Amino acid sequence: MVKARSAPDFLMLGSTLLLLAIGVVMVYSASAVMALREHGDAFFYLKRQGLFAALGVVAMFFTMNTDYVVWKKYSKLLLLICFVFLVAVLIPGIGVVRGGARSWLGIGSFGIQPSEFMKMGMIMFLSKWLSEDQGKITHFTKGLLPPLGLVGLAFGLIMLQPDLGTGAVLVGASLLIIYTAGARLVHLSYFGLVGLIGFVGLIIAAPYRLKRITAFLDPWEDPLGAGYQAIQSLYAIGPGGLVGLGLGMSRQKYSYLPEPQTDFIFSIIAEELGFIGGSLVLVLFTLLVWRGMRTAITAPDTFGSLLAAGIVGMIAVQVIINIGVVIGMFPVTGITLPLISAGGSSLTLMLTAIGILLNISRYSR
Repeated sequence: MVKARSAPDFLMLGSTLLLLAIGVVMVYSASAVMALREHGDAFFYLKRQGLFAALGVVAMFFTMNTDYVVWKKYSKLLLLICFVFLVAVLIPGIGVVRGGARSWLGIGSFGIQPSEFMKMGMIMFLSKWLSEDQGKITHFTKGLLPPLGLVGLAFGLIMLQPDLGTGAVLVGASLLIIYTAGARLVHLSYFGLVGLIGFVGLIIAAPYRLKRITAFLDPWEDPLGAGYQAIQSLYAIGPGGLVGLGLGMSRQKYSYLPEPQTDFIFSIIAEELGFIGGSLVLVLFTLLVWRGMRTAITAPDTFGSLLAAGIVGMIAVQVIINIGVVIGMFPVTGITLPLISAGGSSLTLMLTAIGILLNISRYSR
């Protein structure tokens, strides 16, 4: 079948570039004080963000102009490479420990997170697998268990690092693909029950996770310990009011709020730009997700539809978890805000994925 190609979805492209621009500005605003103290250069994180944003935009325009069907051909190889990297990162001397998790490969300040690449590798492979034999997915043992087992294996390797936030995004995006492919809700509910039991087991197995849960329920019970991040985040959001304290005028970034340029950058946005600035970011993300789901619905083939749904799911789940943590709805998980937070390979990879989504939109009916 010959597919007619048109212009990409400009609303999706525009919202992506606006979010990226907001991210670059806010990374500088949130990190300047810390960067000057730790690196002697207030522009340290801005330079990194600008570099990876530029690389990501180049990658996005490349994938936007590359027929998405090519990823179907190489999906199995890409997934295999992702699994190799996930195993390699667990080997002492190869994997680098940062923030208490052995989840990085690299030298010095440069590094990549294999778990970030696994999210995209799994989305591509599941889209290919489930688009080739759609009827099977309605059968629990023959159709549903194999992809769930594959996702469970990847999730298990990520939890060995450990990195619950990235693992949750992987599972959320994968389940959206599986549901979109035609899985029965009653079957997925069985998996949900097993997942809930496993989640309780993970909490019991690691005392620090239990502390995060108790801190989520009552952060003021341990204000200088497990509840510190949640409290400081709320202290940032509260004074922002309607219009904020002004760009660059945050108080919490002065060594009060941990990770102001990454996990809690939305707190700084709310503090400096207020309810209006925070709402603008949410509207742009809503626009991006809406246009992405529209692309999934109108894609010309099943592979494109599932691939688009998976990418949108990856973005949406990550946004929901990050902002939920920032405003105190979820326990602290340590996950960044897509396109906004300071990042290296994760930012470039996210823009690459959105480029694929934009390419699918060029063939949508």
